Amino acid sequence: MIVGSVGGQPTLLRFTAATLGGEDQDDDPRDEEVTDVGDGELERLVGPPVSAAGLELVEVQVDAGVVRVVVDREGGAALDLLAEVTRSVSAALDEHDPFPGRRYTLEVSSPGVERLLRTPRQFQRAVGEDVSIRTAPGTEGDRRVSGRLVSADETGIVVASSEQPDGQRRISYEDVERARTVFTWGGAGRKAGAGSGSSRQGRAGGTTSGSTGRR
Repeated sequence: MIVGSVGGQPTLLRFTAATLGGEDQDDDPRDEEVTDVGDGELERLVGPPVSAAGLELVEVQVDAGVVRVVVDREGGAALDLLAEVTRSVSAALDEHDPFPGRRYTLEVSSPGVERLLRTPRQFQRAVGEDVSIRTAPGTEGDRRVSGRLVSADETGIVVASSEQPDGQRRISYEDVERARTVFTWGGAGRKAGAGSGSSRQGRAGGTTSGSTGRR
């Protein structure tokens, strides 16, 4: 299923693949939630196919049977590329089977207008955007900092804000507990195409149906 829109609004590209065989049964162990595999392990599995597609792995989350993979690159990721990397990531998960015997849904998407920032490169790409930063416990100054990201180098960032005594504050990456961009109407915003994504449900051996088919 493909749901499209114009004007740079999010577009959803959805694949449907067969799950584990057999008829549905009550209390089927295949329906147990997929929650016991660490994000770090999943990053090791999905990182190579994401990198091979020329994309950067932003985040992997597992929640209530859904494996969410967020990818990005300079200029954004087109839908056909997201479809390609979805197939590659799905194949990698099928091969290594981190959730043996259980159903799950794989969602691969590019970041939306608000996205997490984790690496120096991600911060550098967000220069000029509004951000919200939460610093680690014990860091000097207010733990919550909001403002315009004015610079980012290999060791830290500078956020401009009228709430800061000097009008801006430098924060080292090691002092950042969590950071994300903040959408401001009429602000710098995100390039057209932000928030695109694709999802896939199934596991190894599934046949793909849908508008794009299976390569």
